[in-house]
Amino acid sequence: MAELQQLRAREAVDSMMNSLERENIWKMQGLMYRCSAGCCEDSQASMQQVHRCIACCHAPLAQAQALVTSELEKFQDSLARYTMHCNDKAKDSIDAGSKELQVKRQLESCVTTCVDDHMNLIPTMAKKMKESLSSIGKQMSAIGHWG
Repeated sequence: MAELQQLRAREAVDSMMNSLERENIWKMQGLMYRCSAGCCEDSQASMQQVHRCIACCHAPLAQAQALVTSELEKFQDSLARYTMHCNDKAKDSIDAGSKELQVKRQLESCVTTCVDDHMNLIPTMAKKMKESLSSIGKQMSAIGHWG
C-alpha cells in the first residue's frame, strides 16, 4: 500500500516537472544556446571575453535548475519526514500491544493522508516555480546576448 502511495506522489511530481520543462526550461535552454552562439560571433572579443560571455549566458539557466532542485528537495524531505512520522506511530502502537492488522491499517491510513496532503501542495509548488522560472526567462529574453 505505501508503495502505491509513493508511486502516486512520484507520478504527480513527474507530471509537474514535465510541464515545467516544456513550458519553461526548454525555452530557457534555447535562449541560453542562442546567447552563447552570439558570444562566439564577436570577432573582436578575446577568448577570455567569449568564455565570460558564455558563462553569463549559462548563469540564469543554472539558477533556474538550482531553484527547481531546491523546491523538489524541500518537497521530498517534507514527504519523508511525514512518512517517518507514520512509521514511528506504527512502531509505538506495536510497542503498546496493538494488533498487527490494526497497526497495518493505521500505517496505511497515515501514509495515504501524508501523500494526499503533499499532493495538495504540488499545484502551489508548481505555480511558485513557474512564476520564478518565468521571471528568469523574461530576464534572459530582455538581455538576450550578454557581452
